[in-house]
Amino acid sequence: MMLRHFLQFKDLSRAELLYLFERTRVIKTRFKRYQPYHPLTDRTLAMIFEKSSTRTRLSFEAGMHQLGGSAIYLNTRDTQLGRGEPVEDAGEVISRMVDIVMIRTFEQDIIERFAAHSRVPVINGLTNEYHPCQILADIFTFIEHHGSIQGKSVSWIGDSNNMCNTWLQAAEVLDFNVHVSTPPGYEVEPERAGLYGTDHFESFVDPMDACRGADLVTTDVWTSMGWEAENEERMKDFADWQVDAEMMGVAKSDAVFMHCLPAHRGEEVTAEVIDGPQSVVWDEAENRLHVQKALMEFLLLGKVES
Repeated sequence: MMLRHFLQFKDLSRAELLYLFERTRVIKTRFKRYQPYHPLTDRTLAMIFEKSSTRTRLSFEAGMHQLGGSAIYLNTRDTQLGRGEPVEDAGEVISRMVDIVMIRTFEQDIIERFAAHSRVPVINGLTNEYHPCQILADIFTFIEHHGSIQGKSVSWIGDSNNMCNTWLQAAEVLDFNVHVSTPPGYEVEPERAGLYGTDHFESFVDPMDACRGADLVTTDVWTSMGWEAENEERMKDFADWQVDAEMMGVAKSDAVFMHCLPAHRGEEVTAEVIDGPQSVVWDEAENRLHVQKALMEFLLLGKVES
């Protein structure tokens, strides 16, 4: 097999993504029926963390075990990476000892450099710029509830962060629309988002206008990891970008609400919305497990029929 990495959402084609969503459905159904499925027996996943995590570690570690393989947790504080070992050297060594690597770190450049020196597939578990595994889970969750996302409208409310960037990439690959509303000074940077065009992206000054007629409304914390020094300023700047019942009210009547978690009720979203009937955040969180199993299977085995 040709070596493949998943560092940005657009690293996979539309056809490959649709295949992944179908494999996710099959793998999740087996899991719910307690049917063992071990295609990755004797395969090893290395999980490298520079940023803290709950869902990413749990979903990858449990997922690899459920597929018959094993997972090794590495924190950069406890490895030579934390003492200045070049990322390129780490890529050369680690990839000779395991079958697949997941990295959760800061700058995208770090994971790109590691992948360039890796003999095995590398998966982006989160960087400052992108969060492709989370968007895989979000789109699969939407498909479960509403079918194909093609032609639908997604409203992004809040910071133009790694989640927003990845939604924008996904819209171009899978042919849906993203309506973005951010406070002044926090607008989308097309080059940073890796956008080729604006056919699937529209910016709105008023978040209510961005939510109008949406099939999905989603947001994230106002202060992402690494930006804590700006927290007080951001609390003021984002005050009018809280997703509340009024915003959900102008979306479609069957619109769903998503949040990648952890969430701060009373900041980026009200408790009424995230704990309400339109929220699918718990399905969304669980689906990280299943889409990542399908992703690891694909990167290691290619397309399978079973």
